[in-house]
Amino acid sequence: MTEAAITTVPSAADPDLVTVLGEGRLHAAIREALAGGPGGGAIVVASDADDVRPYPGVARRAAGRDVPWLPVRVEAGWALVGPVVRPSRPGCPTCVGRRRAGNRPDAVARDALRARWAADLDSRPTALLTPLVSRTVAALVADEVRRLRHDPGSARTVGALLKVRLPTAAVRRHPFLPDPLCPDCGARPDDGPHSGRYVPGPAPKPDPATFRVSGISGREAELEQRFVDAETGIVQALIAEERGGGPMAVARLSPARTEHESHHGYGRSDDFASARATAVAEALERIAGIHPRSRRTTVRAAYADIADHALDPRTLGLYPDDWYDQPGFLFTRFIPERPTTWVWAYSFARDAPVLVPESYAFFGPRPADDLGFAYECSNGCALGGHPAEAILYGLLEVAERDAALATWYARMPIPRVDLGSAADRRIPMLAQRVRDRLGYDVHAFAALLEQRVPVFWVMAVDALGGPDRPRALCGSASHLDPERALRRALEDLAPMLSGHVERYDPASSARLAADSDEVRLLEHHPLAYGHPDASARLGFLPLGGSSLTVAEVAARVGWPRHDDLCADLAELAGRYLAGGLDVISVDITSPEARACGLYAAKVIVPGTMSMTFGHRYRRVHGLPRLLRLPRLLGHRDRDLRPEELNPYPHPFP
Repeated sequence: MTEAAITTVPSAADPDLVTVLGEGRLHAAIREALAGGPGGGAIVVASDADDVRPYPGVARRAAGRDVPWLPVRVEAGWALVGPVVRPSRPGCPTCVGRRRAGNRPDAVARDALRARWAADLDSRPTALLTPLVSRTVAALVADEVRRLRHDPGSARTVGALLKVRLPTAAVRRHPFLPDPLCPDCGARPDDGPHSGRYVPGPAPKPDPATFRVSGISGREAELEQRFVDAETGIVQALIAEERGGGPMAVARLSPARTEHESHHGYGRSDDFASARATAVAEALERIAGIHPRSRRTTVRAAYADIADHALDPRTLGLYPDDWYDQPGFLFTRFIPERPTTWVWAYSFARDAPVLVPESYAFFGPRPADDLGFAYECSNGCALGGHPAEAILYGLLEVAERDAALATWYARMPIPRVDLGSAADRRIPMLAQRVRDRLGYDVHAFAALLEQRVPVFWVMAVDALGGPDRPRALCGSASHLDPERALRRALEDLAPMLSGHVERYDPASSARLAADSDEVRLLEHHPLAYGHPDASARLGFLPLGGSSLTVAEVAARVGWPRHDDLCADLAELAGRYLAGGLDVISVDITSPEARACGLYAAKVIVPGTMSMTFGHRYRRVHGLPRLLRLPRLLGHRDRDLRPEELNPYPHPFP
């Protein structure tokens, strides 16, 4: 590698010193472009090939001089300029590389290509780099160097990658957010008890009937500009379309590396703008719940050594001991004396920080020596404009999953709800639209447990018949406003049903209905209940007879009016505490969410039901409340015995 120093005064201490490292046409053109006048203290490293090998050394050199450095290289028909790395600030080429590796469609093929031909790719100059394009790139670099000296905020490579097309010289700019998990510039603070503190701050609501301090409505353009980019965005693409008569959007997260479609962010609403914004928000929620992005886990200990200030994993509903010995079982048995990793959270019952297993707080892949004790996904994860808002909606999701699954496994005949009684006339219209467009009758049921949280189970039942049509599809939703909960359930149901009908395979449905052990994936659960033999298992839900009005459901809920969202959270958490259940909140806010003023939480309520996919991973053991619920709610005169629980897979997608 050659080096040339371009300086107004030949002194290594001169603040105008620009060091240009590298070789080839780009290196020569950049030297010439910078020779015309002072630039500003910086290092530029240039290559006519796809060579990033010098970057660690350049980074150390720039840090030693306390100056920014700017990489320039060529990759597959493009000259890549940036991002500029500024002293002591996150955001570097490795961040961009990690984002691109998840987004680019050829990521897997590129990995294979580099595994075999890395040496050639690093050293062989491109034949597409013409003198004109070289001078264009050099002019762009020289301008960036001058901007970095005189007005760093205007530099186009600050927080962005510039791509120059070879040989046309067309320029594209791809903004990015620093990756907190980046091995080169990520700097997460250590986790500690301070991370587990929840101090209610003012959270005034626009009005007592609104349950957010601020919505994402109206922020669609801001969210898309900040997070969506095909090359470097957290969201690779945002796709919106009409499904089942209503808008649906998908925010695709690292599609090149994503194993399942459920890992993306989805938005369903009554208008496309809201659906798109909701999809991006759900994508942010998804990535926040995979790994700790804003703090570094520091506690690894055996439960027996920290039991006084830790959650007992056995209260979460683990598996019978012999299940852990099954071939291919993904989890490891809990042994109090065996170390595992823990993160700090807040316990509403203790009003103090508490440790919870990291494998339960975050649902990302686990190391082989610390797999976790039970299946867990995004249960209880939520995003909000205030910490209390994120916790509130995380707790509402816990309530929804708990009510739906408890109803299923205890086969409780919850009351039917008259959709026509809703004051919001969109509710019966949504149900009628499903009937008119898809040929399904929609039924709704109020799944109110002892906390009296508005949760609705909705079910679409085929009204046309035919062997090639799924018999039924179920869904659920919750909200503190019963009408909002019901409308949300129907807005979710219609797009899901449309896709379900299109993809329905009668043979696969019959196989899943006949053998519950074959239900292994998320999509298997609803697919099984497309078959008439399995849909008959839903017979405990009353399709006829008397029904409740939506107003009667609201009266049973009895939600008080509050002007501050913290009061709503205290009321909801208090209903769980009154029944002997703790509410635990993990702050999972990522730097990416915080960048737009959002917060994220993972809420855990030990003793409640959690959503699982794959029948072998159902969590119904060690949860005595599940056996008591039918009696507590007046459906039976005694507790259930474990063998009386519903033995079949749940029907929810």
